[in-house]
Amino acid sequence: MATIADGRTIPFDWYSDPAVLRLERERIFRRAWQYAGRADQVAEPGAFFTCHLGGVPIVVVRDDDGGLRAFLNVCRHRGSLVCEGEGKRASLQCPYHAWTYALDGSLRAAPRSERVPGFDKERLGLVPAGVDSWGPFVFVNPDVEADPLAETLGELPALVDASGVDLGSLRFLERASGDEYAANWKVCSENFLECYHCQVAHPDFSKVVDVSVDAYVLEESRTFSTQYGPVREAWPSRNDSVDFDPRGPVKRGQFHFLWPNLTLNIMPGQPNLSIGPIVPTGPETTSRFLDYFVGPDVEQQWIDEMLEFDGQVGAEDRVLVERVQKGLRSGGVEHGRLMGDSERLIAHFQGLLLDALA
Repeated sequence: MATIADGRTIPFDWYSDPAVLRLERERIFRRAWQYAGRADQVAEPGAFFTCHLGGVPIVVVRDDDGGLRAFLNVCRHRGSLVCEGEGKRASLQCPYHAWTYALDGSLRAAPRSERVPGFDKERLGLVPAGVDSWGPFVFVNPDVEADPLAETLGELPALVDASGVDLGSLRFLERASGDEYAANWKVCSENFLECYHCQVAHPDFSKVVDVSVDAYVLEESRTFSTQYGPVREAWPSRNDSVDFDPRGPVKRGQFHFLWPNLTLNIMPGQPNLSIGPIVPTGPETTSRFLDYFVGPDVEQQWIDEMLEFDGQVGAEDRVLVERVQKGLRSGGVEHGRLMGDSERLIAHFQGLLLDALA
């Protein structure tokens, strides 16, 4: 894996340069498995949902035979988006000129095509993308020649299974979508990848989870990295102003990052999981959402407290990353300096980035 000498970060101007984002979209987001949505969104034939994978519009659909399919959400006529949102359809029709596609992506009808000599419907179907699932999660890769999803996931499913969370029993709770972040996607990713900032920036989180250097564990694998945060031993009851009880079958927090942009969080306490991508929408803007799941018997009070607790951490992180972006764009400093073991997961991320862009 590529590295930068002397513990330096990647150049600061990579966090705002449009040319770098164009390269990332071409060499990373058009070639990587990314979280698209939930299997329950496409449970029945004709059900579909749309998403964006780093600038690549995608539609995921369940075909007439029950197969899961994904396509570039781009009409082969003049490039309009074919679908928006989610729902259920017998076919996929572009709202611009009514080109109509079957659920297998083939072009079914194009008005006035009979007047065009040599018009070949067989060659004008929607462009397919790779699609696969892990438990209730649907992943898409714009590159249909990519290695299987299982190769990207590696040991991650086994780590989640060992956490005390049974994916098969989880029920979907809600999707939390924030406004666009005024920060580059790499700033948001790198903020997620370290808890060096937690004691200063997340005081309530640090009352619940032991973020000390000897207790908070960082591990990296080929395509993902993991942070383990044990519950503080001095937690006899609700702590000060923190209305969140971390005791339960899930003994410690797990915070996973799957290359290139997926966050997967398991809070300590009752069975729970949140999952969502970090999606670049511009050189200095990022979109995020989290799909929350909980165990079948988790009480509503615990859910409400967990959501409020997690939302507070997210709001604190927004302030941090937007402040970082303002500094990075100033042009006064060329590189940053990573803090050894405390930020080694950022070094791992930046190594994957350099490998992809090389």
